[in-house]
Amino acid sequence: MTQTTQRLPVTVVTGFLGAGKSTLLRQLLLTSGLRLAVLVNEFGEVGIDGDLIRSCGFCPEEELEGRVVELANGCLCCTVQDEFLPTMQLLLQRQHQLDGIVVETSGLALPLPLVQAFNWPEIRTRTRVTGVVTVVDGEALAAGSVVGDPTALEAQRAADPSLDHLSDIEELFEDQLEAADLVLMSRADRLQPEQIAVLQGRLRSGVRDGVTVLPMRRGEVPAAVLLGLDRPADALEQGDDHDHDHDRHDHSHVAMQSACLRWDGPLERAMLERLLPELIQAHGLLRLKGRAWLPGKPKPLQIQAVGPRLECWFDQASPRQRPDEDGLELVALGLQLDAVALQQQLDGALAT
Repeated sequence: MTQTTQRLPVTVVTGFLGAGKSTLLRQLLLTSGLRLAVLVNEFGEVGIDGDLIRSCGFCPEEELEGRVVELANGCLCCTVQDEFLPTMQLLLQRQHQLDGIVVETSGLALPLPLVQAFNWPEIRTRTRVTGVVTVVDGEALAAGSVVGDPTALEAQRAADPSLDHLSDIEELFEDQLEAADLVLMSRADRLQPEQIAVLQGRLRSGVRDGVTVLPMRRGEVPAAVLLGLDRPADALEQGDDHDHDHDRHDHSHVAMQSACLRWDGPLERAMLERLLPELIQAHGLLRLKGRAWLPGKPKPLQIQAVGPRLECWFDQASPRQRPDEDGLELVALGLQLDAVALQQQLDGALAT
């Protein structure tokens, strides 16, 4: 898929050592059909996660150097100007060859400073953070710990002197959950359904309203949920018609459903930006995306949301011909969607 906007989508994946981040990324790279670059930011023993990703065979060997990049100096909030910024500038030189960037960062790194780093003047007009995904070890959490191997985690923590200013592990875990737009609970296949339900309830108490806690098995999560992007041939991105409540397995045990929503008539951006988060929260949407044609605007207002994170921008590079009438086209992704109720809520709000 070739992005028509100049802003390259970025997804941040965080979680403690052993939570399942690399397994998730290997599955994503092998099954998504997208041209993704991976930026690995780990503390201490650099090279392990990068090597795991390189060895999965997701791209030709001659492309690996430009598709998997490692940052050696741990805490991004301390090295933005010295390391992160030059690395991103190098990746953006190949922007036309990429569909998106995934940043895999240790749970020892504070998530919010990393997200804020994408507001750096040199890169903020060329990238957009589509979401922060926190991976949690469900098996460890069921056993009473936020991490599967506390000894290994402490060794990783001790290996980098820049970590002296960071909080203890429980506080870092709280930071991961507070920053998350989506929480993935790994190793769900090793848990009983009642255990999963209890853990989901516990994790929901630590996240913002509208954030979904999704069980994950062997790293298998649809790319459309994780990234807000689809395969090149996926008609969801092409804007074609789809059946409501269509199951989307996408190499996953998670049966995703989609619903297409439409509104014909004049719209106000401010109204949309108030309404869409209400839809997301009321219906437990994982993703919401689409476009709106607003009065007097020659280019579409692009809409992307993961959980409560909503971004709207006018896509000046869009090749789409403006329709004669104003209107809105949306695709919602979720686990249990009531397409009729979604459309009714949308109609009721926009008709007033």
